[in-house]
Amino acid sequence: MFSPLVERCNLTPKDIINGTYRVEKLLGEGTFGLVYKVRHISEGKDYALKLLKLWMVSSEERLVLQKRFDREYETGRIHSNYLVHSVDKGILKGNPYIVMEFCSNGDLENAVMENKVDLAYAGDCILRGLGDLHSQGKVHRDLKPANVLIKDNGEVVLTDFGIAGDQNNRLTQRGIFGTPKELFGTYAYMPPEQLHPKGNNATVLPTTDIFSFGVMMYELICGFLPFGNLDSEADLVTYTTRAKNGTWDKSRLLNKKEGKEWERLIVGCLEPDFKKRLQNSADCIKLLPLSKREYNLPKTKHHLSQSNISLGSFASTPTLRIMQGEEYGRTYNLSEFLKFSKIITIGREDTHIYNMISVKETESFFISRCHCCIEYNSATNKWLIRDGQWRISCPIGLKKAATNPCSICREQNCDRSFKFQWKNSTNGTYVNSTEVSSTGMVMNNGDIISIGDVKIRIEGI
Repeated sequence: MFSPLVERCNLTPKDIINGTYRVEKLLGEGTFGLVYKVRHISEGKDYALKLLKLWMVSSEERLVLQKRFDREYETGRIHSNYLVHSVDKGILKGNPYIVMEFCSNGDLENAVMENKVDLAYAGDCILRGLGDLHSQGKVHRDLKPANVLIKDNGEVVLTDFGIAGDQNNRLTQRGIFGTPKELFGTYAYMPPEQLHPKGNNATVLPTTDIFSFGVMMYELICGFLPFGNLDSEADLVTYTTRAKNGTWDKSRLLNKKEGKEWERLIVGCLEPDFKKRLQNSADCIKLLPLSKREYNLPKTKHHLSQSNISLGSFASTPTLRIMQGEEYGRTYNLSEFLKFSKIITIGREDTHIYNMISVKETESFFISRCHCCIEYNSATNKWLIRDGQWRISCPIGLKKAATNPCSICREQNCDRSFKFQWKNSTNGTYVNSTEVSSTGMVMNNGDIISIGDVKIRIEGI
């Protein structure tokens, strides 16, 4: 999809795109993107078209931006009743575009203000959408009222998945479609572990979205952000410090008519320690106001998300599939590795370190070179994952020799003049939302492994 030849592309109403879409009007513009309402000429149906302004960036930045843009398109192909779906993509004068569902009823903030949607119903839909994203190894990372839209039939859906795979750039750069104002607003919903990372920890978990959900629901109920004003740059330090300390105005919530029934859920979402926070959308759904949630459950049939991106059902053989990261869609057949070893090492691709699975990571370096390992127990027919790896203090043993690993590094009964030691990862290894220790955790089919910004799904075990 990448084209090195890029020209300015300004669309106007009545322009025809690739003989298929007619431009109706401009809906919005950000730093690197334009969003138009377009009509499919033969279908007579309206869609939203998002155009990436590659002509506005240097040639060095284009490939990175386009990778993120492609990830947004792929995320929009996940089967879900609660996500805005990608329906088409193409290129105009070297600039990629995505065609998506058009939601005519605006975003959640306006819908709540105008009493067009019940908040408990909206919360149920949002959490189900997050669950569908998380089950596919995706974390939204930019959840806020502007990224929750209302469809023509009143259904509530999540949109704007361009942040996926781009954690810390959002803190220091404008988003792909973000103006400075939009970027500043995003800080309001970020959890402390993103705003104040410890030891460059960049592992992003579903709990990131859970925190943002809590901020958003508090704001929609109370009309204020939970951690104080955030109207200027001067407020930013105070706001983020209060978020880190878990200092928020509960009395304002409880003074609202519906505040008491939302209290347990919002308290669980706004926990500053992500390990103590509500861990997934299913836990949150249980705490939604029951009467409203039961009354407003969508009429459409719920189903497990299943990506439409040449995945089909889970693999029939033990497989690792990269669901988020630079090598999105790549698979590893674990049975093939068992021919050489029952211990499969995983780490960042590096010419000086041998790993049986080397994960490419060039946009950030949050995966350790000796990050984790997977072991197979033939007696129990179970697969175990451990954080870290056994490594030897031999400089040769840490290096990749030609195409084969050093025998010293591979065999624990090697020359005893070299000392083995366990090397833990820098940023941790997680299965779903649970941190894995060096003692290990048994894996199950469908589990999501998080290492840095990369998400890997377990299939066929």
